[in-house]
Amino acid sequence: MIEVPIVDLGRRASPSLSPVSPASPADAAASESAMPKSAMDDSSVSDSTTPESTVPDSTVPGSEVVEAVADASARFGFFQVVNHGLAPELLDSVWVATRTFFARPQAEKRRLQRSKTNARGFYDRELTKNRRDLKEVLDIGQIPCPELGDDHPANAQPVDGQNQWPAIDGFRDTMVSYLSACEELSLFLLSAFCLGLGEPARALHSGFAPGHTSFLRLNHYPLDDQLNPAEAAQTTPLGDMALHHHSDAGALTVLAQDEVGGLQVAHPDGPSGWVDVAPVPGALVINTGDMMQVWSNDRYRAALHRVLPRTDRVRFSLPYFFNPSYDTTYAPLASSVGAGDQPHYRPITWGDFRQARADGDFADYGTEIQISDYQT
Repeated sequence: MIEVPIVDLGRRASPSLSPVSPASPADAAASESAMPKSAMDDSSVSDSTTPESTVPDSTVPGSEVVEAVADASARFGFFQVVNHGLAPELLDSVWVATRTFFARPQAEKRRLQRSKTNARGFYDRELTKNRRDLKEVLDIGQIPCPELGDDHPANAQPVDGQNQWPAIDGFRDTMVSYLSACEELSLFLLSAFCLGLGEPARALHSGFAPGHTSFLRLNHYPLDDQLNPAEAAQTTPLGDMALHHHSDAGALTVLAQDEVGGLQVAHPDGPSGWVDVAPVPGALVINTGDMMQVWSNDRYRAALHRVLPRTDRVRFSLPYFFNPSYDTTYAPLASSVGAGDQPHYRPITWGDFRQARADGDFADYGTEIQISDYQT
């Protein structure tokens, strides 16, 4: 049976904050009952992620990591990582905060509703491939200056907008810590991608200097439509998937998933063309995005993936989308264009591409933009 590769990054977990305090006993009960086994049961967490914490061993991956990442990215576009450097107690606190938020009444969550002019916040009508997904989300952008307000120019984004926060004790602090940890891991992985393409480790880092547009999405996949019949009648109908097939637009994605499962990646050798990304306790899922496929001139795959609908248990996941600054222009790297070959893509400006994708997520504005639109 074909399986998504597992890569040992050899990084130690960094110290983290204490778990967020749920806002009420009811929220706490809901959070605990829905907590993934990897978070509730320390015995299910592999030794590689135990909180014997120090700072990461190195910011540059070794040759074995580089080779494993390059191979997985070329064959799958998906892989799981262990010894990734994120402390299990930090992940636990994010899971608690996520379940606490989604346990709140719909009217309360909708006070944080995102809009066409502000892509940060809550949404329960997300579209993928112009079909409505069976899920609700809370999008939280990178926070370069946590000590400043979310409307400060250092934190607010001209395309994506500014963060909106629920009234849950410790929620913002927990997410700030998690965003920072995901950023650090993503830069480490970006170095691995660069080295695997024959580039210097930091060849692409300038596009991800302070001001990059990465964001975290809290996903809740319920069993039933969260819209009432009147609301559902006035919006795009539900499709046949909890999350429809798509590739991610940015450089890479760091995903924490619970134990429920349902994530699949497209692969020609899989049953019916799909392979399950089975949850591994303590692991994170990494997938290459459209930008990485362009930079690599198609050596690395931005694999299609989807989430199957569940009929027995709700599902939660935490994707962190590692995206560059708006003014970053990307095209195939010179090292990726072999002798006798040519660049497969014209240069793409991230800000324009991201705006078009954000519009397509919010409402049906026609055919969703793809990197294939830029092929030479």
